[in-house]
Amino acid sequence: MKLYKLFVQHPTVSTDSRNVIKNSIFFALKGECFDGNHFALQALEQGAAYAVVDDPTLPSHPQLILTGNTLKALQDLACTHRKKLKIPILAITGTNGKTTTKELAAQVLSTKYKVSATCGNLNNHIGVPLTLLRMNRETQIGIVEMGANHPGEIAQLCRMALPNYGLITNVGKAHLRGFGSLDGVRKAKGELYDYLAKNRGVIFYDIDNPLLRDMIKEHHCEQLIPYGAGKDRVTMLPTDETHPFLRLAIKDFPEVNTHLVGNYNTDNVLAALTIGHTFGVSPHDAVIAINNYTPSNNRSQLLQTARHNVIIDAYNANPSSMAAAINNFATLHYPGKCAILGDMLELGADSAAEHAHIISLLKQKSFTAVFLVGEHFMQANAGHMFQSFADVETLKNHLRQHPLAPQTAILLKASHGIRLEEVIAELNGERNIDF
Repeated sequence: MKLYKLFVQHPTVSTDSRNVIKNSIFFALKGECFDGNHFALQALEQGAAYAVVDDPTLPSHPQLILTGNTLKALQDLACTHRKKLKIPILAITGTNGKTTTKELAAQVLSTKYKVSATCGNLNNHIGVPLTLLRMNRETQIGIVEMGANHPGEIAQLCRMALPNYGLITNVGKAHLRGFGSLDGVRKAKGELYDYLAKNRGVIFYDIDNPLLRDMIKEHHCEQLIPYGAGKDRVTMLPTDETHPFLRLAIKDFPEVNTHLVGNYNTDNVLAALTIGHTFGVSPHDAVIAINNYTPSNNRSQLLQTARHNVIIDAYNANPSSMAAAINNFATLHYPGKCAILGDMLELGADSAAEHAHIISLLKQKSFTAVFLVGEHFMQANAGHMFQSFADVETLKNHLRQHPLAPQTAILLKASHGIRLEEVIAELNGERNIDF
């Protein structure tokens, strides 16, 4: 409680001593390669009001607050603050689409409310408390994205954020190294349903998704608000190479014309519209908000260079999102199409089979070219059906020597660790490449 009183006086938190905010409370967190305790005094010198530490060997200082565990202190502070807020909080998790759904929902709700949502991808045991602590008296609705790569993480985040509303976008094969299997992913994501069912929370869910329907029954969820392409009478409207963005006709809503590439974003749009409707946002305002949203985080982005349209979906990848991106790319109308795909990471024992499955899917498409990046794809592509590259640098060298033909559309899709977004500079012509 002493720490919370200090937070009320200094309602900003810093965790990076290199960018300390004046009069903030610095938390000396630990990582694999750093110990924030070593920088606590430096943080005070740079203007922090207090520093929370857990190293008892530090010298006595009136602005140092010694605790048993700095991370736990941060999480406990966030939970206390969340209780004081007394506002509705929506938790969003899922294998694919959670960040886009979070962004769209925030955009829609912001037409009527003061909304505070997860910034970027701060969705873990550190990001969630930081998200909560950014909320203030002006905040009317909070949106908290929750990610996980091990069992029990979603449950822990729920105990911290205490959500009143929740949404699982979908459940697929991701982080299998930590979850062990698809069933492990299902149980981990289901921790959100479990929390909401026990606390009379409201669940938004895709009624067309049989796996989510089964999970809702398993967790005995009662407060349900469904959405879905069938229920909402959704019609996909035509696109072309000059405007390849998702367009939808939806019952009781004006025509939706997004800046999102990929029909797999339909469920994300429907979720955001349903959330907005539940909180009293008019259909007109909700659709305008959706139409005005432009992705800028390497997710479902379209970058138009001098000679190419580049679809950037390179923030993350797993078998289901990779297949969806490939299938959508195949439907787009371009004179030439090149898929540049990087490894899907953290798949554990299933990695070889899942990469082989993606190669089988690619064989069914008529792309002009396919470039595969990373050791997993190289092993799966042992028959040399497609061109493989050990890493991004090797691919960049190839592109310098062998530029793609003008007007070729390009799909970039990979796990973030592959750094496939570094290819964008080449495609932008920022290295004097004739593209």
